[in-house]
Amino acid sequence: MVEFGQVRAFVAVADELNFGRAAKRLNMTQPPLSRQIQLLEGTLGVKLLERTSRSVRLTAAGRAFLSEARTLLQQREHAVKAARQAASLAGGALSIGFVGATTYGYLPWLATRVRDELPDIEITFEELTSRQQLDALRSGRIDLGLVRPIETEAPIRSASVFREGLALALPLDHPLAVRRRPELSHLEGQPFIMYSPGGPYMRALLTAAFDTNGVRPQVVQAMSQAQAILSLVSAGLGLAIVPDETRNACFDNVVFRPIRLGPSVFAELHAIWRSDNRNTALPRLRELAFRAVR
Repeated sequence: MVEFGQVRAFVAVADELNFGRAAKRLNMTQPPLSRQIQLLEGTLGVKLLERTSRSVRLTAAGRAFLSEARTLLQQREHAVKAARQAASLAGGALSIGFVGATTYGYLPWLATRVRDELPDIEITFEELTSRQQLDALRSGRIDLGLVRPIETEAPIRSASVFREGLALALPLDHPLAVRRRPELSHLEGQPFIMYSPGGPYMRALLTAAFDTNGVRPQVVQAMSQAQAILSLVSAGLGLAIVPDETRNACFDNVVFRPIRLGPSVFAELHAIWRSDNRNTALPRLRELAFRAVR
């Protein structure tokens, strides 16, 4: 039976037309190389090379076999590559939904951990609102969602994976910018950019904090996403309160100051998943996602 080692040895000699150079290319000595060629010729029953003390030449049979030998080696390389690629995906595949707010800190952290610790799992990320992620879980479109706290029903489960403080975002030249820790009461009557109903979690959190503390800022605009809110702060239209990780957004003329809305008031991020999901890779991803809990 023809062996790949014999075919590789023949191609090397055919390319070099010199046993010494071919042996060096294959990182072996000449005697075992000559033996490989002899075994191949014996198996095929034909002479592939004419060798003298001064030269090496291909026979007619050798020239005909050389083309097929190259194809055979290429096919072997492709087969090995395909097997290794399949093995790399043996750990499974998962789809993760996420809200835009995760992109400032948590999502990059999770993506890095997945890359380093779960290299055998193929991950697909998809940006969706919290409501869209619930629908995607029900249909099986995603395996895990990253959302602001939202009401769920069985078989969908929800648990906190990350929580962060709040920060006051204000124009660089605003009088409050000189204060290291402004109080919520300092926002009384200040032009304020609020979360719109399209950002229900943060809108409810801020509304409750203002009501509890009896503070009435002057709401001049309302936006659903922190990115849009900060763009208006940068333009000098007002102040805003955003999750602390939003500091990682790059905006000129915006400074951030820590601010307390009340005891134990944080912005939370939850993971949601179906308890009846049988994807064997999901528990590994879920365990990794919960490491950020703080």
